[in-house]
Amino acid sequence: MSLIEVYNFPDELYYHKEHTWVKIETDGNIRVGLNDFYQKSAGDISNIDLPFEGDEVYQGETCGRIESGKWLGKLVSPISGEIIQANIDLEINPTLINTSPYKKGWIIIIKPSNLDEELKNLLQVKNIRPWLKGEIQKAKKNKK
Repeated sequence: MSLIEVYNFPDELYYHKEHTWVKIETDGNIRVGLNDFYQKSAGDISNIDLPFEGDEVYQGETCGRIESGKWLGKLVSPISGEIIQANIDLEINPTLINTSPYKKGWIIIIKPSNLDEELKNLLQVKNIRPWLKGEIQKAKKNKK
């Protein structure tokens, strides 16, 4: 686990610039959630609109909506493919995203359609620092 400023980023995951993470499961499917920076910036998540199983999603496109007391945000798919599972526990307790963003707060599982090519568009911990520092600066400016 890497700590960048006050944000945790597991080393084994991939990260999309729209604040989702990707974990490649042993069966080749992809587990997706929100990164620590995004969930902390949002505050307590109060509602999430999940995509449906069987939906096709595309890398970089919005596939859901996240709501907190502070704002309404988008869930962007980090990988293209078919939704094979949504975390329905989030419908009852969306704050799982806040309390366990990399474990119990996962959002969807995708059967990827172009994984090898699309992984090249994602960040890893070793190269995430400059991007994250820019995101932190943007967030600070928006608060002013």
